[in-house]
Amino acid sequence: MKVCFETFGCRLNRAEALDLEAEFLARGWERTEGHSDADLVVVRGCSVTRRAQRDCEKLIEHIKAKYPLKKVVVTGCLPNVDKSFFLKKQLTSGETPVPTRTARAFLKVQDGCSGKCAFCIVPRFRGASSSVGFDAVLDKAKRFIDAGYREIVVTGCNLSLYASQGRRLPELLAALAGLSPACRVRLGSLEPSEVALDVVGVAAGRPNVCRYLHVPVQSGANRILVSMRRPYFARDVDELVRRAQAEIPGVALGCDLMTGFPDELDLDFRATKSLLSRHPFSRVHVFPFSERPGTVAAALPGAVPKEIRRARAKELADLADERRAAAARRFVGRRVEVVVEEEDGCAGWTSEYFWCACPHARAPRKSLVSVLVRSVRGHQLVGVPV
Repeated sequence: MKVCFETFGCRLNRAEALDLEAEFLARGWERTEGHSDADLVVVRGCSVTRRAQRDCEKLIEHIKAKYPLKKVVVTGCLPNVDKSFFLKKQLTSGETPVPTRTARAFLKVQDGCSGKCAFCIVPRFRGASSSVGFDAVLDKAKRFIDAGYREIVVTGCNLSLYASQGRRLPELLAALAGLSPACRVRLGSLEPSEVALDVVGVAAGRPNVCRYLHVPVQSGANRILVSMRRPYFARDVDELVRRAQAEIPGVALGCDLMTGFPDELDLDFRATKSLLSRHPFSRVHVFPFSERPGTVAAALPGAVPKEIRRARAKELADLADERRAAAARRFVGRRVEVVVEEEDGCAGWTSEYFWCACPHARAPRKSLVSVLVRSVRGHQLVGVPV
């Protein structure tokens, strides 16, 4: 029996898909890339934006139309998921394998969100926050390390909400980093909070925690953040960034920004652009606001014309592109650590989340290689193994 996986969206979706894939393989199934020879197609969808949901639904319709007799199971964050789908015999923890196909391990530690953000539809699909047990997380991380992984990517719907056995994300990060100095640990995004500040303190003293912090800022205007129902203000972003820069040597920063939220004035947009300008964000995801039916934001007055949303997004993206290129150039002459992603080559992500390639060099996939950066190509670092 053959199974094909189609996965959309975030790292959490990817982690869940890889876990499910590993369980299928443990039961004797064969993974295939094509729909035509698959006995089962599992689509893990994403609804974070209207466009993402539409892309998922188009693929599902295409598969069902082309292969009307084929079994298609829809999971993930979509309205019509197949909630009855499950693997009938539950594997024990000793039987449950860890995924081994990717170069970096994706470790799910938390799901769901208790937040009430006005624009977000994800809690409708994932529910309230829940956390994987502290000991279970460490056990799986150890098995990833035993399988040869040299980077573990910690994933969740809202990592700041992790809580198990009286321990929070900072304690979990410290424990994961302590498992092996040869395996680095990367966190997903963290909202400005006391938890995020404590995470900075943990990362500061542990060199195998990746030197990268991603903050889902969304807006630099306080009145828009209030309208969005975000649990922080612009000054909290400033404090978190300053703390990270002061305590974590060589930290790189990333953020998410949204333009055109209802009633966003030019003054509000300039506040967001000012926030982007005053901090050295080297990786920025910019999104024009997208109305999601069923969310509070979809019914708010003061809709910003779509052409203005897009123009503002382009202005921020162009600025972010320039700043990322400038940040890449500062690596020339420095050494970086790269987890090799390719089967036949030497390229991968640095701790600071820059892609680095070593032309004509070879290194084992999953290995952690020290590279001297010689030049850059846009945002990409180019170097030689040392």
